[in-house]
Amino acid sequence: MCNGVYSSLVIFFLNIGIIYSQAFREGGQTADMDAVGTTMFTCIIWAVNVQIALTMSHFTWIQHVLIWGSIGLWYLFVALYGMTSPSLSGNVYRILDEVLAPAPIYWMATLLVTVATVLPYVTHIAYQRFLHPMDHHIIQEIKYYKRDVEDARLWTREGTKAREKTKIGFTARVDAKIRHLRSKLNKKQSNMSHFSAQDAVSPRSL
Repeated sequence: MCNGVYSSLVIFFLNIGIIYSQAFREGGQTADMDAVGTTMFTCIIWAVNVQIALTMSHFTWIQHVLIWGSIGLWYLFVALYGMTSPSLSGNVYRILDEVLAPAPIYWMATLLVTVATVLPYVTHIAYQRFLHPMDHHIIQEIKYYKRDVEDARLWTREGTKAREKTKIGFTARVDAKIRHLRSKLNKKQSNMSHFSAQDAVSPRSL
């Protein structure tokens, strides 16, 4: 939550500080609220997707398509939406190709704000990985430095730890279900033994 609040504040105030009352284009024009808002939203798209990329431990083509594809789709959406008729696009008519793209400050703001947004997140990840590594960090280091080949005992130990029972997830739900079924079965067996004991002392049996 702190990371989200920090990112929001940086994206808002840093964009305002960079673009406010500055010549946005070569002709000396300043940016209006539509240009500022679109720049802010561009920074949001970049910051979110870069942070998602930083949380990934393993990259496949699906991750690349979803992360970089969503960034590309944002630019494509702004370009296509700006090409629609002014009655539909309103103040953002051709905002990307005529207003934002030719302005170097737009690209500089996107880069600077994205870096400032993810910098504390990168610091936290680096601190955790170097000083308080999690199990998957250790396994990644073992694989990267080929320790799984050189030190089979270390690899076996980490593999065993990775298969330990946890209190959450699928195995925990299965264990809870088994315990529930066992308690029901024990209750049924105790009831049956109780009834059989009553039948043994009933008058008909005497």
